[in-house]
Amino acid sequence: MKLVYRKASFLYLLSILPLAALAQSGTNADGSNLNSLRTATPFLNISPDSRSGAMGEAGAAISPDVNANYWNPSKLTFIEGNTNGISASYSPWLRHLVPDVSLSYLSYYHHLDDRNTIGASLRYFNLGLIQLTDRMGTDQGTYRPNEFSIDGSFARKFGDNFSLGLTLRYIHSDLSSQSFAAGSTETTKAGNAVAADISMYHKSEMQQFGKDAVFSYGVNISNIGTKMSYSEVGQSYFLPTNLRVGLANTVNIDDFNQVTFALDFNKLLVPTPPKRDANGLIISGKNDDVSVPAGIFGSFSDAPGGFSEELKEVSVSPGVEYLYDQQFAIRGGYFYENAAKGGRQYLTLGVGLKYDVYRFDFSYLAARQQNSPLANTLRFTLVVNFGSNK
Repeated sequence: MKLVYRKASFLYLLSILPLAALAQSGTNADGSNLNSLRTATPFLNISPDSRSGAMGEAGAAISPDVNANYWNPSKLTFIEGNTNGISASYSPWLRHLVPDVSLSYLSYYHHLDDRNTIGASLRYFNLGLIQLTDRMGTDQGTYRPNEFSIDGSFARKFGDNFSLGLTLRYIHSDLSSQSFAAGSTETTKAGNAVAADISMYHKSEMQQFGKDAVFSYGVNISNIGTKMSYSEVGQSYFLPTNLRVGLANTVNIDDFNQVTFALDFNKLLVPTPPKRDANGLIISGKNDDVSVPAGIFGSFSDAPGGFSEELKEVSVSPGVEYLYDQQFAIRGGYFYENAAKGGRQYLTLGVGLKYDVYRFDFSYLAARQQNSPLANTLRFTLVVNFGSNK
């Protein structure tokens, strides 16, 4: 089954390549050093919905909707106009390389009262169908690797402008059939983990240039949880614990026209791989085989290149949204990640249309490199809000 295992591993590497999830070191084509980070379940940090996906993946502080379950759950309690909402998103992933890889996302919220809101979401990452064969090429059936997470969130408003949120998450990652282990002494298994998010959101209403405006900021630390292993005796991997800090400024130009400018910063709170010599001894950086708390707090000072390398681990997401009459939206943005940490750099575009209680959002990702696995990525989202607030 060795050939089949390689095929499955290749598909998985393709699926996570844009996220620089596996530890990589060496030199880029332009001569720069490559030292990206290592995590399990990188699908947890793939932006699932089309609105923020069209704004360069900025979503921590923009006006709240049901997809705040992913970006910043503390925003849920500030959703106005309806007591319930649900959304469904679908993203064909790496479609021009692998035809059947996709990310699906469901999200829901419910206002308990004026201050308290609950939310739930489900993410499902389908890695496509794999044909299993033995070394002689004999058909051994098929297998479909997949990963999913189930979330439950609670958000509470403190005063009129500030809220906090807490999310609990179960994660399941099934990447290998037991058939892969045939002839091997190592038994593979599905990985399981639990995690939590903590988040906050603050907004301020003000006047800017003689116009009504709202300035907001938000913070979400996501995927704080147990390590994940895919075998009984193999290595355990950190979850993609992520710090997201966002700013947003919305200006109401008049009764019909509104513009929002947003900016998000992201940093993975996991150990940076150290540089080692031929004998495996650390020559710069710090040991990355540490506990989860040590990995999170040490992630700000463990890079082999010092503070300058730590700054390279911060990705930047500027975005803009123009909204007409609360019915039609045009969005754009840019995502930047340093070449030494994965090198994702792409332009995002999208539109949104609201009709009655329904909102349809579409986004398109135009990768900087024409041969990038991220090129021509589409996202589709349907949002339904129902139940009127008293």
